[in-house]
Amino acid sequence: MRLSLQSTNPHDYLISNPEVNFTHPSLIKKANEIYAKSTNKLQYAKKAYEFVRDHIAHSWDIRSHRVTRTASEVLEYREGICYAKSNLLAALLRVKGIPTGFCYQRLTLFDSPEDGYCIHALNAVYIDAENKWIRLDSRGNKPGVNAQFSLYEEKLAFPVRPHLDEKDYPTIYVNPHEKTMNVLKEHSDGREMYMNGLPKSI
Repeated sequence: MRLSLQSTNPHDYLISNPEVNFTHPSLIKKANEIYAKSTNKLQYAKKAYEFVRDHIAHSWDIRSHRVTRTASEVLEYREGICYAKSNLLAALLRVKGIPTGFCYQRLTLFDSPEDGYCIHALNAVYIDAENKWIRLDSRGNKPGVNAQFSLYEEKLAFPVRPHLDEKDYPTIYVNPHEKTMNVLKEHSDGREMYMNGLPKSI
């Protein structure tokens, strides 16, 4: 799929905002810890991605009622749904000067169209060494889900199934989409939100 940038100014994909709040001391500390174990920015990007994927639980997987939204909240509580986890990954990468945006998919909520649809969030990251953007999905692996950091072949959590009316949105957004953030702001019970409150389109 051909991705399209919402902004042609690379600096726009490096800014801090209320959700991607990488000026928070805890985020700076975690980024520095990961960076100290990396030999270059490419390795740092991979390690940061794997940290969010593997060490931050997806709230639905652990059946949590907690709702996290900002990058610092996700780091503090070590959990979040994909909307929140993508905020944390963006924060960890942007704080080290790696342009990072947000991408979305329309997927079935569970296994079939009868279950309804939801918007799924992932990140797009600019890899300077390759002069290209790649999409990364940090939602967290489990049986049947095996997302990986890959430069040349996308390995996302959920390849879309067009025959089920699923689709990829090609835009790389500068900020997390307001529909996804509004859901996190408006709900206090994560399980109820996940089953009944996620947006179906952007």
